[in-house]
Amino acid sequence: MNNTTDLPQQNNKGQLTGVLLEKANATFEVEGEKFYEGKIAVERLSEAVDILPFTISEKLVKAYSLALEKGCKVSFGGEFRSYNRVIDGKSRLILSFFVKEVLPESEDDNDNVNAISLTGYVCKQPNYRTTPFNRQICDVLIAVNRSNFNKSDYIPCILWGRNAKLMQNQKVGAKVVIDGRIQSRIYRKETSPGLFEEKTAYEVSCQNLTLCDSVSNYQADDNSSQDASA
Repeated sequence: MNNTTDLPQQNNKGQLTGVLLEKANATFEVEGEKFYEGKIAVERLSEAVDILPFTISEKLVKAYSLALEKGCKVSFGGEFRSYNRVIDGKSRLILSFFVKEVLPESEDDNDNVNAISLTGYVCKQPNYRTTPFNRQICDVLIAVNRSNFNKSDYIPCILWGRNAKLMQNQKVGAKVVIDGRIQSRIYRKETSPGLFEEKTAYEVSCQNLTLCDSVSNYQADDNSSQDASA
């Protein structure tokens, strides 16, 4: 009889199917292995388009003979991860879809997929608010433990309506499961009085929220306090 309790829990699992917006380039190495970074465009049902960053190892690129050229359609399975990088002298939380597998391409040119499932812990008090049109919104930062690694990814999430109301009362350390999609959002940030700069935020838009009963002794580390929208 198989003991399924010995299997590692998949806390972070997603799929992106879309078109490469640009040619992916090798940008860094880890223990002698190159990693490529690029952006994938995934169209929503509303015909809006999410432009999402991804990272893929040279090992996968060679195994599947991927060209990674602009306009190529790809389908990736993997995890939505966070990294700390120093930009303009400041530490920033960088978000990217880390490719763990290359999936078969669909014959349907319109078959775009953008799905993510996260199991993690609330690491900052949720920010609940209502819009001028009385729409309920809640922003929250979720710490997601990586399997087999002593590391967590810090993923900003946005919830709407009933899910927003449920999330607003969750305490730091509460365990939650969020299913949804990864979205990109353009916003303007004032860099000096009267001067604004366009920036892109990446976040998980929650479509389904599951609240777990237990609250851990989780304590956020310094990574959770970085600017996730830089």
